[in-house]
Amino acid sequence: MIQKIDENLTLYFNNRFPYTNNLCIENKKHKSNRVTIGIGGNIGNVMQKFKQLFLMLQKDSRFLLVKTSPILKNPPFGYLEQDDFLNAIIILKTNLSPIESLNAFQRYELRFKRMRSFQDAPRTLDIDIIFYNQISMDTKRLTIPHKGYKNRPSVLIPLRYVT
Repeated sequence: MIQKIDENLTLYFNNRFPYTNNLCIENKKHKSNRVTIGIGGNIGNVMQKFKQLFLMLQKDSRFLLVKTSPILKNPPFGYLEQDDFLNAIIILKTNLSPIESLNAFQRYELRFKRMRSFQDAPRTLDIDIIFYNQISMDTKRLTIPHKGYKNRPSVLIPLRYVT
């Protein structure tokens, strides 16, 4: 299903986005931390990359996939001379720390050939930690909540579907 929000914003619904794991409450694997990640990309078949990431996270014993948002197609910001982005939100449970989670997500980005050339550059797959429990932290490697999320429709619109 496709839902047009306006001339620049479109939501896509499929069997994995949005998704709710109704069994996670009954799951015996106890994960104590709730991490909300934003995913995005605009190079290659991003829908397929999101599907692959979903399946990888579902199989990763470090994470319990709780919920996903629909996928939002939206224009780029910052560097504008690039294709539109696809973005979504995923909520996971984990026993990893924030830095351990960041390390895991950066390894996933590398598996999808993420290159870091310049800020707001085109990318195959970007994974950002938006929230981690209700903590706030600001280090050289990681800022939680994610800096600027309150001003990004690419985060705010998908967030409405998972909270």
